[in-house]
Amino acid sequence: QVQLVESGGGLVQAGDSLRLSCAASGLVFSSYTMGWFRQTPGKEREFVARITRTGGSTYYADSVKGRFAISRDNAKNTVHLQMNSLKPEDTAVYFCARSRYFGGTIFPRDYDYWGQGTQVTVSS
Repeated sequence: QVQLVESGGGLVQAGDSLRLSCAASGLVFSSYTMGWFRQTPGKEREFVARITRTGGSTYYADSVKGRFAISRDNAKNTVHLQMNSLKPEDTAVYFCARSRYFGGTIFPRDYDYWGQGTQVTVSS
């Protein structure tokens, strides 16, 4: 079955960087657009970034544009999220997900498999 496992979260200070990874198995990884989302308690899951099958197209939420970078390694079935200049408002559980659709969207309903999430906490 499809499994997505995130790693790389942690506690950092404002201005620091983190690199999240998502290891995928049970799917033909290179056939799918992948996305990163985040969620804080009491709020809906929020789109962060997505990357198309070959990595040729990326798209970011305005809140992270210029600070975060999504990438993928199809040979290793992994997708990464490099997070720079972190802010306290970036604190959340971060999830990777597989898109149902070729281009990917910003809506969680359009993603069919999810990892368990990794906590990112940014202190001020």
